[in-house]
Amino acid sequence: MLSDDELLRYSRQILMPNFDIAGQQALKSARVLIVGSGGLGCPVALYLGAAGVGHLTLVDDDHIEVANLQRQIAFETAQMGESKAERLADRIRGINPLITVDVIRQRLEGEDFDAPVTQASLVLDCCDNFNTRFALNRACVKAGVPLVSGAAIRGEGQISVYDSRQPQSPCYHCLYPEQGNEDLTCSEAGVIAPLVGMIGAAQAMEAIKVISGVGKTLVGRLLIVDAWRMEWREMKLAKDPACPVCNNK
Repeated sequence: MLSDDELLRYSRQILMPNFDIAGQQALKSARVLIVGSGGLGCPVALYLGAAGVGHLTLVDDDHIEVANLQRQIAFETAQMGESKAERLADRIRGINPLITVDVIRQRLEGEDFDAPVTQASLVLDCCDNFNTRFALNRACVKAGVPLVSGAAIRGEGQISVYDSRQPQSPCYHCLYPEQGNEDLTCSEAGVIAPLVGMIGAAQAMEAIKVISGVGKTLVGRLLIVDAWRMEWREMKLAKDPACPVCNNK
């Protein structure tokens, strides 16, 4: 049940006939794992927290640096050197004290993801590290937990949803090999600030759709944006029958 405070706070969402009380209750009941509290993680966590996702867990071992402030909008200059995940959690709690926000202040690798992914109803990949992306994908496929993956670099971004609960859904490994992309990071190639906000907001929207069951998600589709030309393209994604991660699902 939603309290009177929740009915008022989320009234603009509840007013939509296709979302209504049922959609808001689904958000309240959800447990969402957000991996990365940087350029993508900030808008994702802020929007999902404000929208009423009942339990958020933020995973990040990094600390706030001056170069982060150009795009990581949850942080302030006075917080330099402090934990990104802790300060982002504080910001979310300040916006919405009706939800629970937990923090994992360590870098998870390999099978480290198994336990937190199993406890989640949805996972968002907001990291900037390919090894982490592949490990997170394997954990999500293993646990049957949907994954919303976003990426942004230079002036280009992309987003998709991988949901192994659906037999025809590809996984992240179907799209990318595990070798050859190690240097494609913002620290190496740069990124324009509003782009991470665009992709992060889109990830949050996809998360709300997956959780509530309202709308059409990006399962089987990859959206790619060229921010400098403001052009969006859509690619159809098929499951790779030879994928070593999801071909037995």
